[in-house]
Amino acid sequence: MGVEVEFAYGTTGLSVELPEDRTEVIVPAYPPPAPDGRAAVMAALRRPVSGLPLRQRARPGQTVAIAVCDGTRPQPRRTVVPALLDELEGVVRLEDVVILVATGTHRANTPAELAEMFGEDLVRAVRIVNHDARDPAALAWVGRLGRDVPVWLNAEWLSADVRITTGFVEPHFFAGFSGGPKLVAPGLAGLETTLTLHDASRIGHPQARWGVIEGNPVHDDVRAIAAATGVTFGLDVVLDGAQRIVGAFGGDVLAMHAAACETARSIAMRPVAQPFDVVVTSNGGFPLDQNLYQAVKGMSAAAQVVKLGGTIVCVAECRDGFPDHGSYRSELTTAPSVQALLDTIAARKGTVPDQWEVQIQAAIMLRARVVVSTTYLSDAELAAAHVEQTHDVAQTVSEAGPQARICALPHGPMTVPYIG
Repeated sequence: MGVEVEFAYGTTGLSVELPEDRTEVIVPAYPPPAPDGRAAVMAALRRPVSGLPLRQRARPGQTVAIAVCDGTRPQPRRTVVPALLDELEGVVRLEDVVILVATGTHRANTPAELAEMFGEDLVRAVRIVNHDARDPAALAWVGRLGRDVPVWLNAEWLSADVRITTGFVEPHFFAGFSGGPKLVAPGLAGLETTLTLHDASRIGHPQARWGVIEGNPVHDDVRAIAAATGVTFGLDVVLDGAQRIVGAFGGDVLAMHAAACETARSIAMRPVAQPFDVVVTSNGGFPLDQNLYQAVKGMSAAAQVVKLGGTIVCVAECRDGFPDHGSYRSELTTAPSVQALLDTIAARKGTVPDQWEVQIQAAIMLRARVVVSTTYLSDAELAAAHVEQTHDVAQTVSEAGPQARICALPHGPMTVPYIG
């Protein structure tokens, strides 16, 4: 007998029939969503985890910069940003506020995307700027921080009197968790800063992994940068599978982020008894599965519990392709083999953009066969990237044999299994 498993895929989902007696379906342990998401955010602003409420941290006449996630993250911006602005009403003027889209090294969001992310009324009322890590005129030099990281940050962020981060917290495949100080760097950092934070030695460190912050060289330096450059107030949310708020956390950025991480950990990190022959994963659906670059996170979640030599099947719509911007595609497709990818990265004296995803993906592909089910990339394009395409996930799973044990991660990296 089979069991129908609904995987997050684009905006429609993808149903796959898997053998019921051999399949373990692992999903997050979501608590009930907040009855009123806006009320939860307002409570976090007024009753922070640590420090003063937001309204007491700003004064009339001050300028305000608000860092928000870019369009690849399911942040509830239409709830979070209006709540922030309403809480500051009467203290600061809208013309003194700038919303900085913390793109990191991703492409800028288009005007149509910004309207969808924030709502047309907010786009008209407040200045919104896409951070550009590659524009020297938009950056200011800070100094060398953390473990000798050359730090360039968005100049408008640094010049603002009040700096507010807004994030979405989930386990992250090499930074431990998303959100919090990551909105500063790499979110608002210059390219050189991000390349250093993501160099081969940091990414390859055994503590640069899901759910680890302390002792993780990537996150240690991210925290050091945020602490040294100053965040006035931090706000993070934790979401359920329907992208509803299950928790909101405000206050001093590192303290509130630590609290949000513990909630995210209790939801997403799920133990299993032993590795599986096949792991079928998603990348969490749209907007997280917009491209193959992002889908590495789903592959990485699956790699935590797949047997050496096993099979990972990742369903990711990839409506934005590889994508075409950045160097991920050329990095991934120019080497003749997976081992050659890792050898090239190891031999480099510096870091190039998007190298980190390629490094992690190559390590996964050395461990297991990687098969992708996608609508927007061809068999030939995926083959050039050293992965296979499947047009029938159930058939691919059956190829592992009648005794194969199967793990299903329908929410992808929203669930991070581990052997324990």
